[in-house]
Amino acid sequence: MPSLSKQITSLSLVLAAALVIVLGSFGWWAASRIDDRSMARETRAVQTGLGEIAERLPVEQDSSAIWDDAVTNLRSNDEAWIAENLAEWMSEYFGHNRVYILDSDNRLVRAVADGKLVSPAMFETDRAAIAPLVGALRAQMAVASKGLANSTEAVTGMGEEDFAVLGDGTPGIVSVRPIVPSTDAVPQIPGTEYLHISIRFIDSSVTAAISEKFEVNELAFERVARSDGDRIASPVLSADGRIVGFFTWTPDEPAYQLIRETGPAVAGGVTLAALAVFLLLRRLQRTSVQLENSKAHASFLAFHDALTKIPNRALFEDRLEQALANMRRNGSKLALHFIDLDRFKHVNDTLGHPAGDDLIRKAASRLTELVDDIDTVARLGGDEFAIIQFAVADTSEALALSQKIVDSLALAFDLNGGQVHVGASVGVVVTSNMATQAEDLMRHADIALYEAKAGGRGKFELFADNLGEAVRDKRLLEMDLREALNTGEGLHLVYQPLLNTRAGEIAGVEALVRWQHPSRGRMSPAEFIELAEERGLIDQLGMWVMREACRFAASSSVPWVAVNVSPIQFRDEHFARRVFNLLAETGLPPKRLEIEVTEGLLLQNSPVVQSTLMLLRAKGIRVALDDFGTGYSSITYLRNHGVDKLKIDRSFTAQLGQNEEIDSIVRSIIDLGRAMRIVVAAEGVETEDQRELLSEMGCNQLQGFLLSHPLTPEKLELMLQRWLPSKAREA
Repeated sequence: MPSLSKQITSLSLVLAAALVIVLGSFGWWAASRIDDRSMARETRAVQTGLGEIAERLPVEQDSSAIWDDAVTNLRSNDEAWIAENLAEWMSEYFGHNRVYILDSDNRLVRAVADGKLVSPAMFETDRAAIAPLVGALRAQMAVASKGLANSTEAVTGMGEEDFAVLGDGTPGIVSVRPIVPSTDAVPQIPGTEYLHISIRFIDSSVTAAISEKFEVNELAFERVARSDGDRIASPVLSADGRIVGFFTWTPDEPAYQLIRETGPAVAGGVTLAALAVFLLLRRLQRTSVQLENSKAHASFLAFHDALTKIPNRALFEDRLEQALANMRRNGSKLALHFIDLDRFKHVNDTLGHPAGDDLIRKAASRLTELVDDIDTVARLGGDEFAIIQFAVADTSEALALSQKIVDSLALAFDLNGGQVHVGASVGVVVTSNMATQAEDLMRHADIALYEAKAGGRGKFELFADNLGEAVRDKRLLEMDLREALNTGEGLHLVYQPLLNTRAGEIAGVEALVRWQHPSRGRMSPAEFIELAEERGLIDQLGMWVMREACRFAASSSVPWVAVNVSPIQFRDEHFARRVFNLLAETGLPPKRLEIEVTEGLLLQNSPVVQSTLMLLRAKGIRVALDDFGTGYSSITYLRNHGVDKLKIDRSFTAQLGQNEEIDSIVRSIIDLGRAMRIVVAAEGVETEDQRELLSEMGCNQLQGFLLSHPLTPEKLELMLQRWLPSKAREA
């Protein structure tokens, strides 16, 4: 559960964040509403301004179109008068971009553009846009004048205007007005009226007038609206609903402007408020932490030893109950170690109690360094300690820890400026019995400790029942392995090919040992190889594997065979000579043998190992460093010992293409091999993606289930026979 200070801090931060979010969201929403309304107002203003210009156009025409003289001079075709009063003058005075005058049959009388007479061809260009309006006006005039002797009164003030796209693509406002007499002095027969047509382009003059009157910023008319996030656009529609262009402008955003102007002040206020809240929280947190520390210290003293700071008997008993519950729940094994310092009383008597206390502290520190984080080291009192080992795999794992305890406490302690040897005895009990109680486990561990002390001290003892069973089982397995090595029954080799990535051919094979136990079935190589190393059989097993592998390679067409060699075998200073004798015995050339060693061998930095490797390589035998990348080999070790190949561990291959860090490591290993002229092989290749990625990186050889599982000699020969003919045909 989080501490009180953390709860208060978290709650305060959450509330502050929620308040900021709510206020910020509301402010943003309000500002958006204000700015949206401002933009809507500007849109209406633009449309209103355009409408006013459209309404003013026919009014300006009426100043000359409703006039007795206009009718009379048109009938007499007085061009000078027409130019001065109806055409050029109106275009220049009112700023009408184009003016056309049509007779009663809708034939062109005069065409003017920007105050100047132009060719009738311009009217023909604009006819398509003007004709519908002309026709509509003639129809309205016919209806209005029906039954009247004179059309003057009927058509006065009648007109037609609309937005249109002219022949040259220019959008504009078109107004068509009838030219009629202003009095009854000039008779007008319906249907004989001339028409006055004015066109006002929707251009910069229009936008400037609207912008000035309605205060719209940077108003412009565009055929295609610009995709500019800072501008908005309003479409202009023709009579048939088509978009003829867009008015665009920079909107006035009063709310945003207000936020921008007041932002620094608001930010400063928020910062000051946040600082004040922070200081209050820090003060509250310090007070809360002090209370929690006092509580934690009291709790710690209740369950930990004051001298060593490790769990005391009370916490030990609680952890032991937890371990038993975990064992019952998971079906795992549990180990309990009781430890007693052998000569603690002598140290107290000769060096004094301060030295004894120092010894207890240092012994506790060494024990703590030996266990995993989940395990518990406790001081039961005096010079007695206990270790609860959670979830051990088997009895051998518990015995290994007991041996480490004995070895660690046998090392000298620095006390009062001198070195003191004390040693320790260990009693250990391992159980997976669901019915086991804590009292029983502690009693059994105490019995084993007593037997260890009775047996001469400085040793460990497993509780008798478990010890007999574990030793008996391992002893029987050892006898079976010795029998198999002597007779060869049950032991056999399989071979896994390695592929040359550049040539796409089999580069060689690795020999792998298998043991089919007569009663236990197929044994794990790790299990019986570890047993062979523990019981001194690894040299015999290793040489058996090498002999069988060399014998097979000598009689087959494999380019070379690789054999794993244990570091223990290199302790023999005559190992190289024995390998040479074996090669002579089987008839296998040294260059067809490859020895695989682990990084741990190089880390020994032994002169014997270095000399042996030099002798092997001088004879032509190649040396491969297996599982490279999992240890701590350095370039210096590679250069000093001489290595011909690096085998990338399968744990790296499995993560290729999934982990960028692993990809970089593998690439670095391959680059290192290329720089040192060392072949690089990858183990555990199981997917096509891994194969392609390793090939792209420049890895020399590949090995894994994607290429081939380990094969018996017979199946390997069949593979080689199939491969060799195909290569011969390619050649």
